[in-house]
Amino acid sequence: MEFDRDKFFEELKKRVKDEHLIKHMLATEAVMRALAKRLGEDEEKWGITGLLHDIDYELTKNDPEKHSLIGAEWLKEMGLPDDVVYAVKVHNERHGLPRKSLLDKALYAVDPLTGFITAVALVMPDKKLATVKVKSLKKKFKDKRFAAGASREQIRTCEKELGIPLNEFFEIALKAMQGISDQLGL
Repeated sequence: MEFDRDKFFEELKKRVKDEHLIKHMLATEAVMRALAKRLGEDEEKWGITGLLHDIDYELTKNDPEKHSLIGAEWLKEMGLPDDVVYAVKVHNERHGLPRKSLLDKALYAVDPLTGFITAVALVMPDKKLATVKVKSLKKKFKDKRFAAGASREQIRTCEKELGIPLNEFFEIALKAMQGISDQLGL
């Protein structure tokens, strides 16, 4: 399938107005593309999955049981492949659906990591991703109170489910986000 990123980004902007949420989805897209490259998977498909994974969040943020179900329906209507639709649906663990594919597992692990890396950047003196190091991520990761909403257990699934050590996962994600730091305002 041919993925028209511009078309999907326009669809996203029709449904999502919160700039922070859009930046989270852009960061997730970048990291998913980098992970696809590392794992020999389809970078376009993985990127689009990351870009659109929270497309329904503004609508469902007060009803987490519906989050990702509505988004999955929208993606199906947009003509996205079933594996992309399923990955978006399953990234919300409230539904109790099994993560089957590498795509499912990657999105699940990446989702909280982008917010965590952003939080680390925001406590740097210059508030820039460029000054964040893997060492800083490792140190902050150990502090459970720091960015407490970023599930350490979920991030750590990179090791068992993707076969990528945590340090390498940090490095891949940080480099990907640094590569689009201008779009993220960091």
